[in-house]
Amino acid sequence: MNDLDQCYRVLGLKPGASIEEVNQAYKDLAFIWHPDRIPPDNSRLQQKAQEKLKELNQARDRLRSLQPSVSPKKAEAKPAPPAAPRRQEPPSRPRYQSPSQYYHHVKKQSPDLSGADLRGANLKERDLSGRNLSYANLSYADLSDAFLHRVNLQGATLEKANLFRANLLQANLSHANLRDANLISADLSGADLRGADLRGAQVGSKNRLMVKLTGTNLSGAIMPNGEIHE
Repeated sequence: MNDLDQCYRVLGLKPGASIEEVNQAYKDLAFIWHPDRIPPDNSRLQQKAQEKLKELNQARDRLRSLQPSVSPKKAEAKPAPPAAPRRQEPPSRPRYQSPSQYYHHVKKQSPDLSGADLRGANLKERDLSGRNLSYANLSYADLSDAFLHRVNLQGATLEKANLFRANLLQANLSHANLRDANLISADLSGADLRGADLRGAQVGSKNRLMVKLTGTNLSGAIMPNGEIHE
């Protein structure tokens, strides 16, 4: 028996086995005969396992040296074309749990909140002075004690919004929707309310006006009782 046949026999293979078969046979037998699998107190089996593993290593290395590690078919195979570059998707718009989160995000990006959807937002005691909120939707929003000095709320929807004690000094509320809004104790001094809809708005108690309207422009505004102010 020649040297190569002996190597095949050690690995339990027939002569001419492929390199893949050689590698797999070695893995199987090395797993079985690895010294770490033998009880350390059994010196006889430990020695036998070490000798067997050495024999397996020599047989594998000898057969590997005679066979190409890659089969001819694989060697002749054409390289795969490079993968097409992945299309860069535009970043998705963040989702907000509440209108208040939207307000805080936009506040960091830009002072312009025109057309913003802030329905039901909690903006209590917020400082929105000088901000552009034209045509924003603030229905049911809590703006109590908010500082809205010179804020632009032209055409904005403030239906049923809470503006209790809000400072709207010189604010632009022209053509704004203030239906059923709470304006008790709000300061609208010098504000522009031309064409605003104030039907049902809370402005006082019985015959007592509780809104500050010094210098307010109410031309064409629909008053709480439905009458149009001349």
